[in-house]
Amino acid sequence: MQAAPNTLSHYYPFLFLLTLFVAFLCLMSFVSSFIGGWHKQSERFRAPSEPYGHTKSAGPLLYAVYMRFWQQYSNAIRLTAAGDALYLSAFPIHIGHPPLRIPWNEIRIGRTKFLWRRYVVLTLGNEERIPMRISERMAGNLGILERTPGSR
Repeated sequence: MQAAPNTLSHYYPFLFLLTLFVAFLCLMSFVSSFIGGWHKQSERFRAPSEPYGHTKSAGPLLYAVYMRFWQQYSNAIRLTAAGDALYLSAFPIHIGHPPLRIPWNEIRIGRTKFLWRRYVVLTLGNEERIPMRISERMAGNLGILERTPGSR
């Protein structure tokens, strides 16, 4: 009696390409954490817990978010404004992006315009000074303009 041919072997090229693609996405995510400044922020501001008290959240969908060197995090990041800090979290698929908790006294606020769009610039960390540009609509929904000292 002859053994049945291994039908799984026909899927090996597909599985190899899928594995390669996932590895590439993980590598790009990890590299983007260095380029955008997320990794630098995580050295001091890794979130020890979830936000508590009265919070306002925005994202991850339908908002424009850019970090250092215009590294785009739109549709991939959730911002939560709590009484003690600003919490940032990325989708779990983003390797190298642990949740962050940045106290309000470590955030400076400004505004900028790029082409026809206006952004609120949050400079994160007094030492690191990583810029994060968010849409004015997102800043308004989070109440950031009212919470941050010296924002007016």
